[in-house]
Amino acid sequence: MSFEHLLSLTAAIFLVAFLYSSVGHAGASGYIAVMSIASLSPAVIKPSALVLNILVASIGSWQFFRAGHFSWRLFWPFALLSIPFAFVGGYLDLPARLFELLVGAVLLLSAAYFFWHPSNDEVRSEPTMPVAIASGGVLGLLAGLTGTGGGIFLTPLLLIMRWARTKTAAATSVLFILVNSTAGLLGNVSATRNVPGLVLPLAIAALLGGSAGSYFGSKRFSPTLIKRLLAVVLVIAGSKLMLAA
Repeated sequence: MSFEHLLSLTAAIFLVAFLYSSVGHAGASGYIAVMSIASLSPAVIKPSALVLNILVASIGSWQFFRAGHFSWRLFWPFALLSIPFAFVGGYLDLPARLFELLVGAVLLLSAAYFFWHPSNDEVRSEPTMPVAIASGGVLGLLAGLTGTGGGIFLTPLLLIMRWARTKTAAATSVLFILVNSTAGLLGNVSATRNVPGLVLPLAIAALLGGSAGSYFGSKRFSPTLIKRLLAVVLVIAGSKLMLAA
């Protein structure tokens, strides 16, 4: 890869990390899209995206926790089954054309919802424990299969069902992403025995972008702005999946 090509790639990774981290995500779907455009191989893309996810989610978890938005009571039922299922999804390498098409459509519909309903930040009720645990298992499997941390699915679920306020949903999702990205990476490395060397310069860009984005998202941006940004993130992720399909 030429220096100019690498520079363009790292700049794109920085922007993705900033945008995603501002809404409590870590950017895996964006990293996958950017690296796909750069013509990197799937064997490089999936583990690299998970490594970047872990780094950015670590920063985001700390920033949203410090800002007082994290709820352990909301988080742990979703995380309980998600971790082993994310490991399984990361280990598996399945043909997923129809799967990607369906998930992409769901993300685009969620984006439309947040474009049209950005100001509603009320909590109707918290999910029952069985519902949260079962949902977490399904989302963990999706996370591992898609090479993401699952927050791209969890945040819309929490907000559309009105189970959490915007920043609490972001804080919950970013830690969910951290634990599931770690499990997914362990599953992937167990299967491939490979972590690409290209990840180092990309990691520096992701750390810088993630630090700035999570700071603004946790302390500066309003819930309405975060939902608008979330809609943009979902459009990127959904379009990536549907185009891949």
